[in-house]
Amino acid sequence: MQDWEINPDNYLKDSEGSFVLKKDGTPRRKGGRPKGSKGKGYNYHSKTKATMQANKSIKEKQKKIKKTASKLEAYKKSLENNKKTLKKIEGSEASVTSPEDLEGVPKALKEEAKILFQPNEGPQTDFLAASETDVLYGGAAGGGKSYAMLVDPLRYCHRPAHRALILRRSMPELRELIDKSRELYPKAFPGCKFREVEKIWNFPSGAKLEFGFLERDADVYRYQGQAYSWIGFDEITHLNTEFSWNYLASRLRTTDSEITPYMRCTANPGGVGAHWVKKRYVSPEEPNVSFTGKDGLTRRFITARLEDNPYLAKDGRYEQMLKALPEVQRKQLLEGSWDVTEGAAFTEFDLDVHVIPPFEIPISWERIKGIDYGYASESACVWATIDPDDNTLIIYRELYRKGLTGEDLAVMLTNMELEDPYSVQGVLDTAAWNRTGTTGPTVGETLQRAGHKLRRSDKNRIQGKIQIHEYLRVQSNGRPKLQIFSSCPNLIKELQGIPLDKSNPEDVDTHAPDHAYDALRYLIMSRPKVNDVFSKFRNLRMEQAYTPADAEFGY
Repeated sequence: MQDWEINPDNYLKDSEGSFVLKKDGTPRRKGGRPKGSKGKGYNYHSKTKATMQANKSIKEKQKKIKKTASKLEAYKKSLENNKKTLKKIEGSEASVTSPEDLEGVPKALKEEAKILFQPNEGPQTDFLAASETDVLYGGAAGGGKSYAMLVDPLRYCHRPAHRALILRRSMPELRELIDKSRELYPKAFPGCKFREVEKIWNFPSGAKLEFGFLERDADVYRYQGQAYSWIGFDEITHLNTEFSWNYLASRLRTTDSEITPYMRCTANPGGVGAHWVKKRYVSPEEPNVSFTGKDGLTRRFITARLEDNPYLAKDGRYEQMLKALPEVQRKQLLEGSWDVTEGAAFTEFDLDVHVIPPFEIPISWERIKGIDYGYASESACVWATIDPDDNTLIIYRELYRKGLTGEDLAVMLTNMELEDPYSVQGVLDTAAWNRTGTTGPTVGETLQRAGHKLRRSDKNRIQGKIQIHEYLRVQSNGRPKLQIFSSCPNLIKELQGIPLDKSNPEDVDTHAPDHAYDALRYLIMSRPKVNDVFSKFRNLRMEQAYTPADAEFGY
């Protein structure tokens, strides 16, 4: 029997009940999906299929909604916990969380917050929380200065307009900072990318942080036309002068009103730029006390101490290594002393020995002065008296001023000597006697006409330096031959910090501030001799203008 005879319901029939036949006479199969026909382009039960797909999609979306709702609830709980933490630390201007701030915070919240950096108590926390525009974090080695320098610019990296610049003296010196940033930044801001060629971090918000260098003063011009909301220099004492730092201050600005621009720097005492760094940050005010500089910027110096870093100070090995350094480096890196300078020309200079409080000078004591003239640079004059008991030279007054003409200098010298019992004779830089193409009097002649008794100085640099060494040496009576009133800060700073010339160690570096030093050198090398006539005259206040008898020497 044939299949159509056994299963007639599987085959088509016409209205009369006869099988619908193919051309070969065999019955056709009933309509429906043929066996093995499930494939591409075959559409069956479209309504049922659509219903099944819709139900599946609904179930998937319901799962997503449920999952999202669960996350939302977790975020709400986290938000509430964070609000509680914020209330706990409210009142602090900075966004720095100290160990004390985290006391009592649940462990779960700490883990949820993923705290990547927790500053050490003391100076490191103070540095990161500082609200002043310009801050130096300096002192002993190992205090955590460089790591704080990397963390501080992150305060605004969630703002698209934030532009930060971290600098070192040379590009190789940046490598350690860059390596540390690779460890920290991706954890703090997932998704941030570092462009190796440009040395720039791009943060998800659009903020950027650039690494750069200032090997020479002229290197600052590569940042000309740029604007930064945060600028930092690691080891700023490696800069020879403050020119670069002052120029970068002009690049400090932002269009985002929610961002406060900052300048930050770190340093160990010593280095070629120690003198200007100390003058800018250390000398004006006590450590950790805010003040306003002459440029109008709020400023603060924060001291770094080894004991503030528990990771290095704990076992004492790093401390022992620092103790083994030569005396100058030990005082700088272990004690954080700014009173000594690496490569300093006068290492024997000691504030406790050579600097004394001002006192009233007896009228009978001899008085002399030395002058180094400059117009574009500072004019410096130091006044000295001689203690007749042991011939100690005592510097009791100084003038240190830029942009003075010969007439200006003459007036200032006259006014400053009004309290002296007689006109003070002295020595003047030989360059002040040279003509510069003008037909008028030289600076030396101008000072003479104003009544100042002056002669040309001896400018032998090497012998002058040797003489100052001799005057600084403590004598058998326990007293040096040179002492300085504490009211003469510029001379003190220069004797503290003026470095040796690297190409000629027998001389000082003439590129460093040396004007008060030169005035002292002229005075010691050309100390005027007081004759009998003048000895009688010196105790009497001049009642009329002094007219020099000798046009060359002034007296």
